Amino acid sequence: MSAFFADPFFTFQIIAALTLTGIIAGILAGLLGVGGGIVIVPVLFFLFQKFGTTSDMSMFVAVGTSLATIIATSVSSVRSHHKKGAVDWGLLRRWAPGVVIGVIAGTILASFLEGQVLTIMFAILAFAISLRMFFSSVRTHLAESLPGQPLEFIYSFIIGSLSVMVGIGGGSICVPILNAYNFPMRKAVACASGIGLVIALPGAIGFAITGWGAEGLPPGSFGYVNMLGFGLIVPLTVLFAPVGAKIAHAVNPDYLKKGFALFLFITSIKMMLGAF
Repeated sequence: MSAFFADPFFTFQIIAALTLTGIIAGILAGLLGVGGGIVIVPVLFFLFQKFGTTSDMSMFVAVGTSLATIIATSVSSVRSHHKKGAVDWGLLRRWAPGVVIGVIAGTILASFLEGQVLTIMFAILAFAISLRMFFSSVRTHLAESLPGQPLEFIYSFIIGSLSVMVGIGGGSICVPILNAYNFPMRKAVACASGIGLVIALPGAIGFAITGWGAEGLPPGSFGYVNMLGFGLIVPLTVLFAPVGAKIAHAVNPDYLKKGFALFLFITSIKMMLGAF
């Protein structure tokens, strides 16, 4: 940590990287319903290693810190979508229990699995979803409405458990699932922002608890949540999430769907390459 204070250029690089990360993460949160974790996690992973933290520890802290930032990002994004009447609060109430149970299970499971395994699993899932969304038309759906219970509980559990293990807000999984059941794209993005909050709040608390007292944590960490990264990223994600939400409501749904598919495709390739 001494390098952060002793080298002005090094300090500038860190602050500039976190600033750009916050801006991009905020826009993505409002535009695509993701909590920005897909951007935040890899950046923090490399930055923490500059502090002398091991790669394994860096991944845990990157995920925990990402979840903490998603709390603030999701609140801002949900408020923006709510003003436009796009948030289906009934859906959020139905899915919240399954998401929370999934988050608890995922947090526990993450402590027993290697990061490489989780990365490969998610990369394959994201790749498959991106292909389906990109090559299917807007009117192609599995059904004309949501399937009801118990399938909706299973979906919400999967969203919560997978998302918390890789430090994302759930939009990458939630939006395609809702879209497959003829749920309007803009409303799916808005609801994903709300689900991101349901994932991030217990997830960040869980990572703080499971990492409490761990050896080799970067300075300024509470368990696996680093307050330096949190403090620099959050203000910008909150500021720019409404910008992304405005863009989402101004874009043709078909373009938004294809853009989201491309985003998932690129992310899956980067994650797979990183895993190997």
